[in-house]
Amino acid sequence: MMHFSRFCVPLCGTITLLLLCGCATEALETAPERPDTPWQPNVSEKGELLPGKNRAGRGLNLPAGFTLPANQTISPRAPDAEISSSHPYSLAELLDIAQSSNPTTRIAWNTARDAALAVGITRTAYLPHLSATVVGGYTHQHNNGGNPSLSNAGQIGADANALINQAEGLTDGVRNRNSGSGEVQTLSMEWLLFDFGKREAIINAAKQAQLANNILFTAAHQKVIYEVTLAFYTHAAAAARVGLVQQAVNNAHAVEAAAEMRLKQGQGTIVDVTQARQMTAQAELQLVQAQNAAENTYLELMTAMGISPNTRLQTSDISNRPLTMADARLTEDMVRQAVAQRPDVLAAYASAKASQNRIAAAKAEFLPKVFVSGNVAYTTGRLALSSVPGVGSDSSPTLNLSTNNFSSLILGGITVPVFDGGMRAAVLKQVKNQADSAQALLRKTVDESVKQIIVAENGVHASLSAYTAATKLQTASQTAFDAAFAAYRNGVGSITQATMAQSGLLSAQLGKSDAYYASLIAASSLAFATGSIQTAAPE
Repeated sequence: MMHFSRFCVPLCGTITLLLLCGCATEALETAPERPDTPWQPNVSEKGELLPGKNRAGRGLNLPAGFTLPANQTISPRAPDAEISSSHPYSLAELLDIAQSSNPTTRIAWNTARDAALAVGITRTAYLPHLSATVVGGYTHQHNNGGNPSLSNAGQIGADANALINQAEGLTDGVRNRNSGSGEVQTLSMEWLLFDFGKREAIINAAKQAQLANNILFTAAHQKVIYEVTLAFYTHAAAAARVGLVQQAVNNAHAVEAAAEMRLKQGQGTIVDVTQARQMTAQAELQLVQAQNAAENTYLELMTAMGISPNTRLQTSDISNRPLTMADARLTEDMVRQAVAQRPDVLAAYASAKASQNRIAAAKAEFLPKVFVSGNVAYTTGRLALSSVPGVGSDSSPTLNLSTNNFSSLILGGITVPVFDGGMRAAVLKQVKNQADSAQALLRKTVDESVKQIIVAENGVHASLSAYTAATKLQTASQTAFDAAFAAYRNGVGSITQATMAQSGLLSAQLGKSDAYYASLIAASSLAFATGSIQTAAPE
């Protein structure tokens, strides 16, 4: 029996370990079986992918190949009911909708709130930490014969046996049993009194991180404003192209009608008519392409706003508005002011200051800490002993013991770090490297911001210059088309001159329209680059 007990426990432990290992490897059944065969997921009746192994015959029928089942609980958003399909929305109105609908602003808002809570969490390091503990238990022992022996428990166990035997007056051949229960209630306190500025440095780092997140919250709004503005102007440019190409189609039909009229009058040829029809077909193809591009830019605008792409709305007409053609270059002071107010620069600056505070916190780890701790404990317990003599006895001696103890302890001390295997030194070097990287990132951000401002400024002047030139080209092209078309209609000019003038007019009109909207986009890019873009952006 002794040998069996000696080998039974290790054998049972080994078997248990093998069973656990087998359970762990069974998880491979939930992974794809082969690298070249489709994965068979576990799917609910609504198409929702569930963890675990595929249960054959349950849920939806899986599609063939590498196509996943459609989750019926996921569906595109319905059109926004609060948006009118008949009201022409201005850019300012669309920006107002975007700031409350775009997920980017909400994510940035939650991030900023989390950073504020992080500051509050770090401040709790100055307060004492209290914890309450309640521990209770119950024990029961039953002996059918002979005096209980606790020889393996040492002298304390022997004394306990002697006490029990004396209290009950037990002799050989007596059965006995005992039971006991107890409870300990403890209230503990730990309070760090002084740590040479570590907690203050950590709190200051958290405050700088919160400041950076608040700045990035503003940056998120500026980015949404900029993206919606770009999408609005891009869609307006695409819609303007549709109108211009439609006008070109009308002009092509007019030239085609004139060619057919001249053919009927015997003044033209079938070649002229065919050439005119070719120009009409090309214009109609351009119209289809322009309409498709306008629809795509509309979807981009809806996405930038953060609303359902199925929403239908109208945008206000901003074509043919006067542009300020003054060549006002940014001065060096204006560039410096613009750099100093950019959100990315301010956030990088706050991050650099936070890294310096982390260095101070790491240095404080090398210094002692003064603390005070204490606890208050209340202990209750009860022990019941009973003895049952041999058969035929009527007596059953019983002993009940109970105790209630109250104790308190207050300790104060100082801890001095002596050796930690170089961990604190490594952490200090780590935070110093991070601080150096933060400074390098700040310098890089400043340089990038200056470059972006200058590029945006050059873009404004280039687009304004292009608009001026395109305006002159359109005027000349319109005159050339009118003259060539009138001459051809009156039997003086040729169809080639008329179609060439028509093509040149369309190109000039599209060039002027593109330069106009490019100027508006360039102005918005300059406002974004200087960190001064607003919801009331110029239209």
